[in-house]
Amino acid sequence: MPAMAVHFPVTPEWRDTAQKVAQAGVPLSELAPNAPDTYTVKRRDTLWDISKIFLRSPWRWPELWGMNLDQIRNPHLIFPGQVLYLDKSGGRARLRFGQPGSGTQKLSPRIRGTDQDGGPIAAIPFHLIEPFLNQAVIFQSNELETAPRIVAAQEGRVLIGRGETAYVRGELTGQQREYRVFREPKPLTDPGTAEVLGYEAAYVGIAEYTRPGEMRRVADGKAEIVPATFVLTSLRQEAGIGDRLAALPPPEYSNYVPHAPQGAMSGLIVSVYGEGLNAGQNHIVTLNKGSRDGMERGHVLALWRDGTEVLDKTDAKRPTIKLPDEKHGNLLVFRVFDRMSYALIMSVQGPVRRGDRFTEP
Repeated sequence: MPAMAVHFPVTPEWRDTAQKVAQAGVPLSELAPNAPDTYTVKRRDTLWDISKIFLRSPWRWPELWGMNLDQIRNPHLIFPGQVLYLDKSGGRARLRFGQPGSGTQKLSPRIRGTDQDGGPIAAIPFHLIEPFLNQAVIFQSNELETAPRIVAAQEGRVLIGRGETAYVRGELTGQQREYRVFREPKPLTDPGTAEVLGYEAAYVGIAEYTRPGEMRRVADGKAEIVPATFVLTSLRQEAGIGDRLAALPPPEYSNYVPHAPQGAMSGLIVSVYGEGLNAGQNHIVTLNKGSRDGMERGHVLALWRDGTEVLDKTDAKRPTIKLPDEKHGNLLVFRVFDRMSYALIMSVQGPVRRGDRFTEP
């Protein structure tokens, strides 16, 4: 995790949670069944990982920090190599630094090297989300229909590769230098109501604006259209004639603090990001709830598997019965739009499909 993690804020909600837990620790019943007495923080660990080791619910890591609020002033300053141990005195659990019986190691803010091996650990595996912060976009309307478009390439090419030139027509903002390139958007519909909730376009890559277009007057008084010039600087797939451009937003350097929704939350999986029909751990899915429904970035949600229908062979009439739904995974919401959201599947016990249900954890 880059060293910029040390600058991530500690939210009021997170600090409030930690302070409440810090007053008395965590009940022993909340510990994971095989919680170790000590643990040495490892490179590539996250607070989610460590919480999963010590607590039953890995998304409750603010409580893990709250176990020892005095020592861990900023959880982003937990580094690989530091030793954590459980103090279970008084029927409560508190997480401390150092070795049992040898005193505790006071932790104070400091800056370490910028390399990934020595940097502070992250809250979640941010590298799984970062590629999608620019790539995964839901448009409220089919606004790409009127967006700037690629109209030609050099030497009459149909497909355009990395480092090659594309010519673009449409309204461009003068100060914007980088644009995302998208393929034709598709409507995303609610699995329950079939209502169109937004439009998702396949991400193509990044194009750099190098020369503006113009309208020239030629000798006979007619207008001559000269398109703007772009260079494709990075690509997920080859660009093509008709692909659309959208301004590249500022980068998001935000840590995601996992937390449960304040109230009840339920909805359905709309789609699996990309071409797959099923999703598994570390895959991205779209949800049919957004900011208007109270969804927030960092929300943790429970995934549910529909109960199967079976014959009751113990009944002479052999009726069909439906088994209860089973909770089988967790989602972490990382991008929120008006009516939809993107979420990362943090853990799951089976395939996730369109129409699967989610709730608060």
